[in-house]
Amino acid sequence: MKRALAELPLHNGKAPAALFDRMVRLAGAVVMAIIDEHGSDEMLRRLADPWWFQAFGCLLGFDWHSSGLTTVTCGALKEAYRAYGTDLGIVVAGGKGATSRKAPEEITRSADQLGISGGERLVYASRMSAKVDSAAVQDGYALYHHSFFFTPKGAWCVVQQGMNEQCRTARRYHWIGESVADFVCEPHAGIGDLASAPGEDRRPASEDLLNMVAQEAAPNRAASAALIREEPERFLETLRAGVEGPTLFAPARHALLPIDVDLARLGRIVAAAHRGAPQDFEALLGTPQVGPKAIRSLALTAEIIYGAPIARRDPARSGRWADYAYAHGGKDGHPFPVDRRLYEQDIAVVTDAVRRARLGHTQKTEALRRLARLGG
Repeated sequence: MKRALAELPLHNGKAPAALFDRMVRLAGAVVMAIIDEHGSDEMLRRLADPWWFQAFGCLLGFDWHSSGLTTVTCGALKEAYRAYGTDLGIVVAGGKGATSRKAPEEITRSADQLGISGGERLVYASRMSAKVDSAAVQDGYALYHHSFFFTPKGAWCVVQQGMNEQCRTARRYHWIGESVADFVCEPHAGIGDLASAPGEDRRPASEDLLNMVAQEAAPNRAASAALIREEPERFLETLRAGVEGPTLFAPARHALLPIDVDLARLGRIVAAAHRGAPQDFEALLGTPQVGPKAIRSLALTAEIIYGAPIARRDPARSGRWADYAYAHGGKDGHPFPVDRRLYEQDIAVVTDAVRRARLGHTQKTEALRRLARLGG
């Protein structure tokens, strides 16, 4: 599975209406130009690249390193889909907050309208990608944004974001469906630590991290699923032993206290999961009500019973995406206020190039292609 991540500082505020209107029009024009030139699958690959996505958001004029770049850029793409429909070339579902939970319904409706066979597969991908990054990857970031993009042929990608209020950062996760061979075993394509300055690390401490989809966590995944298939009382007895006295677990304060574990509620969840008899970790993760606390408890207990170590890996890398903020400026005046005249001019150029190309006149798209080669 190709999966990548970006990290951004939390910013308040929203895009001004006049700027957002321009973002919608330019985003739609750029997407149609890319799809006409390279195809819809390539568009998904670019959205699934955290550095390309960040550069795209900068190009649209949002604040170059704000967490809001994710939600506003995805919002602009969704509005562009509403405006252009199937002419856009991709379908956009989900969004921020409560809107994110509407993604399965929106996916089903659009798949039916487009005659996509296997729409339930897309719904499963949407739900499972959100479940992985909210429960299987416990890095201190609570998901609050989920956007699902797919093509009329059924290819898909995900852009979703979580918030860590303590660190004052947001983390963006990218998925590309064509590389998903296993939802719960994913070698990262890369992790972009975009918020921290050199020598500064605001990420959660390693002892608080839990990465159940790391390749090296395979034995623990298997052990967790095996544990839930056994009688629930065995699991609960082990957990009770851990909270009644000196503990074998090692959270930050070196003690796991009874206050940390709602054994009654956890017992009900474990019993329900046991009745479903999940044969593997993916099925376990997909069980309703099985969330971060249940997964963490199972992982730690499986480590004790089966000797299957949990994974706490959280890699990172960097990139040069901020340069694109110089295209039109930024919402908050960095690197300079949005140049409205230039913005409108570029919208007109790209929109006209797309229109002419679809009518068979390719002079402007050829000129844009030559400019891209010169820029490289």
